[in-house]
Amino acid sequence: MLQRLFAPMVLAILVALPVRAEDVARFTLPNGLEAVVIEDHRAPVVVHMMWYRTGAADEPPGKSGIAHFLEHLMFKGTDTMAPGEFSATVEAQGGDDNAFTSWDYTAYFQRVAADRLDLMMRMEADRMRGLILSEQDVATERDVILEERNQRTDSDPGSLFGEQRRAALYLNHPYRLPIIGWRHEIEALNRSDALEFYQTFYAPNNAILIVAGDVTPEEVRALAETHYGPIAPTPDLPPRIRPSEPPHLVERRLAMADPRVAQPYVIRTYLAPQRRAGDQAEAAALTVLAEILGGNGTTSVMARALQFGAEAKALYTAAFYDGNALDSGNFGLIIVPVPGVSLEDGEAAMDAVVTRFLEDGVDKAEFERVKRQLRASEIYRRDDVEQLARGYGTALTTGLTVADVQGWPAALQAVTVDDVMAAAQSVLDRRASVTGWLMQEETGTGDAEPPSPAPAVDPAPVQGEVPMKTDQGEGAQK
Repeated sequence: MLQRLFAPMVLAILVALPVRAEDVARFTLPNGLEAVVIEDHRAPVVVHMMWYRTGAADEPPGKSGIAHFLEHLMFKGTDTMAPGEFSATVEAQGGDDNAFTSWDYTAYFQRVAADRLDLMMRMEADRMRGLILSEQDVATERDVILEERNQRTDSDPGSLFGEQRRAALYLNHPYRLPIIGWRHEIEALNRSDALEFYQTFYAPNNAILIVAGDVTPEEVRALAETHYGPIAPTPDLPPRIRPSEPPHLVERRLAMADPRVAQPYVIRTYLAPQRRAGDQAEAAALTVLAEILGGNGTTSVMARALQFGAEAKALYTAAFYDGNALDSGNFGLIIVPVPGVSLEDGEAAMDAVVTRFLEDGVDKAEFERVKRQLRASEIYRRDDVEQLARGYGTALTTGLTVADVQGWPAALQAVTVDDVMAAAQSVLDRRASVTGWLMQEETGTGDAEPPSPAPAVDPAPVQGEVPMKTDQGEGAQK
């Protein structure tokens, strides 16, 4: 009871507070390594992250999965560290570490006591150029990744379906490739492939160092100059040129049947603009639009229209926008029909709600509620030093600047009703979309009966990253 009474008060206080910009310093070493330091002296803890501007969208043709493969191999040995010693050392210091790969970046991080930063930099610098790989290391880790694919993708119809939908959404851009890689291409990856990718992209002039926590810029710079400064840059770093998307003229539709499906659903994904350096207005409007349409299971447009009352059509609805990408974002809608409502009827109901929204416009009260909630979310997010560091790393490796990151809360609050409607009219174009039905069995109409009263797994896609450790997300243990 008290929680229900005080929650609105806490939200009101947060909304009234300014979204404080972090104390951020930047510098670049002579070898091209960029560094960002975020001071937060509330606890004697530091997060040390190394981000490389390379990911699954930068892989050579026929080598899908090599970026993620190399991420695993980076925990093998160097001249000064045995295989597995990196993580064991972090753990012995009372810290934790992990790594993750996306289409646009690969990142490694450690969270430790602030007085252990020197050690973290020494070890990270050592493996930036000093990785040693044996044929046995590569063969063993390839088997680990194949098993990871078995567990995370091949045994999960939702993940398999997501791969197919993404491949259909992008006609030409390498965002169509799965981060973990296609199985037949993973099986062919070898030591030479890994070393060539490593020697091409793992260099100080292709990396960004993010340090956040109980440190000062002067301390970080001195340590960075000591450990990273001597590493030679790659003089012939290849330019980041990727195939672009042609005009999308035809809607694509997919249907997949699998008896393992716990909850049939309909999902539609549209191509959408990404966050752009110096001009985040459209991305901010799409963020607000996603929250209005399907960001809240009680008050959003889709929830109110489809999830309640005797005529309810859906167990679950959602809308999402992912604009954290170098080249293109995506926007999506999801409906999980109630038992007895076919996927065909569920899709029709979802479309009717969207059509009515485009005709009637934004409810002013919901618009203001969403903006208050987004403001509170930004304040909460900035209270977590690891998430803060991750936000800067993601932004800087996808073409944004420190000013863009710090200006994002203001960009969200500057969104108007007209901005939201303009974004909706622009992005909700069926010609640039893929509509997918995931069902338990092929019925022609998709009217498979769900076995449980709620989605076993939220079908909304998450930011495209393949994490390393099973204890911090899906993936293979180091």
